[in-house]
Amino acid sequence: MLRNWIINKLTDQEETCRKTLAQQLNISGTLAKLLIQRGITTFDQAKAFFRPEVELLHNPFLLNDMDKAVDRLTVALHQNQKIMVYGDYDVDGTTAVALVYKFLKNYSSNIDFYIPDRNDEGYGVSYKGIDFAAENNFKLIIVLDCGIKAIEKVAYAKEKGVDIIICDHHTPDNELPKAVAVLDPKRADSTYPYGHLSGCGVGFKLIQAFAIQNGITWDKLQPLLDLLAVSIASDIVPITGENRTLMHLGLKQLNSAPSMGLKAIMELCDLTNTHVSTSDIVFKIGPRINASGRMSSGREAVELLIAGNIELAREKGKNIDEYNQLRKDLDKQATEEARKYIDATPKDERTSSIVVYNQDWNKGVIGIVASRLSEHYYKPAVVLTLSNGFATGSARSILGFDLYKAIDSCRDLLENFGGHTYAAGLTLRLENIAEFKERFQQYVEQNLHAEQQVPQIDIDTELHFAEITHNFFSTLQQFAPFGPDNNKPVFVTYNVVDHQKRCRLVGQGNKHIKLDVRDLTGGPAMSGIAFNANDAEHTIKYINSGMPFHICYTLEENNFNGKKSIQLMIKDIKIP
Repeated sequence: MLRNWIINKLTDQEETCRKTLAQQLNISGTLAKLLIQRGITTFDQAKAFFRPEVELLHNPFLLNDMDKAVDRLTVALHQNQKIMVYGDYDVDGTTAVALVYKFLKNYSSNIDFYIPDRNDEGYGVSYKGIDFAAENNFKLIIVLDCGIKAIEKVAYAKEKGVDIIICDHHTPDNELPKAVAVLDPKRADSTYPYGHLSGCGVGFKLIQAFAIQNGITWDKLQPLLDLLAVSIASDIVPITGENRTLMHLGLKQLNSAPSMGLKAIMELCDLTNTHVSTSDIVFKIGPRINASGRMSSGREAVELLIAGNIELAREKGKNIDEYNQLRKDLDKQATEEARKYIDATPKDERTSSIVVYNQDWNKGVIGIVASRLSEHYYKPAVVLTLSNGFATGSARSILGFDLYKAIDSCRDLLENFGGHTYAAGLTLRLENIAEFKERFQQYVEQNLHAEQQVPQIDIDTELHFAEITHNFFSTLQQFAPFGPDNNKPVFVTYNVVDHQKRCRLVGQGNKHIKLDVRDLTGGPAMSGIAFNANDAEHTIKYINSGMPFHICYTLEENNFNGKKSIQLMIKDIKIP
């Protein structure tokens, strides 16, 4: 698939700022440009960016209703009331439940946790969960990573004599649930300085506020930050501002003293003797935790994450690893079936969106299938399956298209829905599927611009190989942790050529290109690899002709037989 290269340029004012910043920090102009593009324009901002410390975290009491939440929690603990920690079954929800539960367990033995069943109860606060709380004399439920739309459920709980504190980060409707406290940085009236916390992040702010009010020192919170890092990376929230500070601190905890549960998962992922990064969480740790809620019960994931000894953690980890393998098999099968259906559609009937339904697909993998379809066809995708007599689904979007608004435009056809700009969940009656598909497509046609329908690669700046020194790369590594809105810098180098005829096709199916290239402007020869290169055989023939071509790439550290080197991770190759 062809991709547009979008090269980010600075304004004249930013260019002046870049020169000043480079001089103040004693770094290259290229590195200063990368900072400017990330909103870092002053020495103090750069200092905070390169040295994210605890002191940079915002006062949790700036979250609306935080004082009410802490007061109610304090009463529950002082009166030894039964507290239920309730959360979603995905990785953000289960890490949030584990984090809050582990903290509160230090101050009460009258506490338990509850994860709804994906198939039986569905997403969010359930009547079954509330009934369980009331029947078992729980007086307070702390709801994590869901609940912002649970207006009727909160009212029902109140009738049952159960108070609720909501800790959510999803977009609310105009009306908020009448809970004791509603903590959500996306509230329309929010006074909080940062709006992109994960669900686990909001839960962390609750216990941080409780700690401040009760004189509990930071060292009691620090061991929980590894769970928070896993949630931030896995939920694909921006790695900016407070999230970046929390991610930095959490990765430090994960790499130095992980909890027993995460240590067991790291062993399964072969991550015990390496530095765990954001991408390791996204592609290795997170999917395993998610697999529990997808294939069995999210409760098992929490049991793993709160495990107090390594033997129990390894036992739970082994089960979750098996769920993950099953999840891979099911999502591969469903994806293949969906693609066959889509590809069989006549070209003149294909639309700019995808809505597919199959009653036999496993509910736990449809979010993954939606992601794969959206990425492969580069279209907003909704994948639906049958659950409890309704069509339930997951949706994923493409860059620049607000999926939440598209689904909201069809809200009269839906039983419920929720989510973000790029990911959402929904439930509707089977008889409404056809009309939903038509209306969703109409919205996409009217609001998806032509330039959004071609995948693009955002390139930070041009780079010459002569600039790629160990000092340059060392400073570049300090831009981590990487993630949305702070992605690994992408560079472009024009007119590179094959170095000593060493470029070749590698890997299964010869889909990858191993390159050894040099920059015609000078500098060292560089090695790199382009995975799943477009038209790989034709491209390699051109490269081997000795003619110049253009590459865009990130810089990575390669460790081979104990020898470290800088290599190019090539994202795309363009032949002039």
